Amino acid sequence: MNSRTSLLATLFLGLSTLAAVAQEAAPGVKEKTMMDLFHEGGWVMYPITICSVAMIWFIVDGFLRTGAKKLYPTAHVVQLRDLFRAGDYVAAHEFAKNAGSPLCDVVRAGVALSPDGKTMTEEAIISEISRIQADLMGRASYLSVIGVCTPMIGLTGTVTGMMKAFEKLGSSGVGDPSKLAEAIGEVLVATASGLFIAIPAFISYYLLRNRIQKGIHDVTEIVGGLFRGFPYAEIEGKNVGGDELYAAKPVWNTEPAASEVKA
Repeated sequence: MNSRTSLLATLFLGLSTLAAVAQEAAPGVKEKTMMDLFHEGGWVMYPITICSVAMIWFIVDGFLRTGAKKLYPTAHVVQLRDLFRAGDYVAAHEFAKNAGSPLCDVVRAGVALSPDGKTMTEEAIISEISRIQADLMGRASYLSVIGVCTPMIGLTGTVTGMMKAFEKLGSSGVGDPSKLAEAIGEVLVATASGLFIAIPAFISYYLLRNRIQKGIHDVTEIVGGLFRGFPYAEIEGKNVGGDELYAAKPVWNTEPAASEVKA
């Protein structure tokens, strides 16, 4: 109990001393600007700035790519449903091929393999959906990387700042607190800057992840509704997509070998 009281008393005296020094120096201290803080943070502020710009780009790009207007535009859904109702699967494949939305990419993959049966069609749809999801999650994962790396960069600035602080303390002693405060300022600015970038990066990553999951679920439901009751038997063996089929009938070598002819 006595040790705790002594520790609290020591901390109180230390804080009181710092407050007194700050009050004495306050009249002559110039208010710091953002550029002053940037330079005070040291060299680590440059990679942290690059990470902040990349974070903003990935956030904007991610939210634009995962919106309903981008994943499954209403006009594409209406057009595909009309073509499926009419049974014009060739036109549906052609439209999906040229439209370019993730929904149309999935429909194109399914219609192209529909002559090969229900199993192949479902596998093609699942494969295309997995590809789209992996692409979107791959872009969003960069936000997680930024969220992990920026605190480490700030921590590096903390270590280098502490090294400078103790170096100045050893060379000038405690008689010049301004030099020590300058080095400690680099420590605090670098650490705070790393956390300032990491926190919104992590929040945006989890928001985008949930947004991607919902968007993929919606695309899956729309495609499932289109292919419900699909006439696989009537379309079997047809080349609906017009794609080149590379696999042909086998050509067997029926000519006798040279050794057999001599015999």
